[in-house]
Amino acid sequence: MPRPVTLFTGQWADLPFETICEKAAAFGYDGLELACWGDHMEVSRAEEDGYCQSRHDTLAEHGLSLHAISNHLVGQAVCDRIDSRHASCGTVPIWIRNMTSSAPASASAAT
Repeated sequence: MPRPVTLFTGQWADLPFETICEKAAAFGYDGLELACWGDHMEVSRAEEDGYCQSRHDTLAEHGLSLHAISNHLVGQAVCDRIDSRHASCGTVPIWIRNMTSSAPASASAAT
């Protein structure tokens, strides 16, 4: 069984999900690794009825399958003390909640 050839969608997060599916299929890819930014995989919507299935359905319409979900941007903050450096890569609620916590003022200057 050959290994599937997949495409990470982060570089094309400015394109709608449907468009990147069309392009990936036309390029000959077997599936996608969905970025959790743009509209490719909106994590905040994952618990909505039918949302995740709609991602699978759109992929299937183009002969593609889902091989991974990528959270590179938000994942950069794992095990980090959240500070202003993370404003551009984290989700706003996470950044605000952590920046307004009771952490000492000097914490944001660390590392």
